[in-house]
Amino acid sequence: MSLRIVRLGTPRHPQEGTRIGTVRRPPRGVAKERFAADDWYDVWYPELSPSAELVANAQKAETPAEWAAFVRAFEAEMNAPAARRTLDLLAALSHGADFSIGCYCEDEARCHRSVLRALLAERGAAIA
Repeated sequence: MSLRIVRLGTPRHPQEGTRIGTVRRPPRGVAKERFAADDWYDVWYPELSPSAELVANAQKAETPAEWAAFVRAFEAEMNAPAARRTLDLLAALSHGADFSIGCYCEDEARCHRSVLRALLAERGAAIA
């Protein structure tokens, strides 16, 4: 059993399980009934995405310092009580179920899912 960190819209791994979209907005131009069938996500959970302001900052980040500032700000958002509880829950569930979380970004290193990966690892999540 494990948690996978994925790019939404890519083919699913056979043991991936339920795919959770941790994105601010649903995919553009895709009918809601096609989200799961087209490998976007099964469940939308925007509570684990950066705020709209932080998304804009991340997209504008060009230097390592600007990216680091985004990471710090997103970590602060994920330190709110509800976000902390969600991360704790996902880390615990990863030991007994297969599921994934993801975002649209092509490069995980420049995506909030890299921060989620680190936060979940800190909580002892079983990450594939």
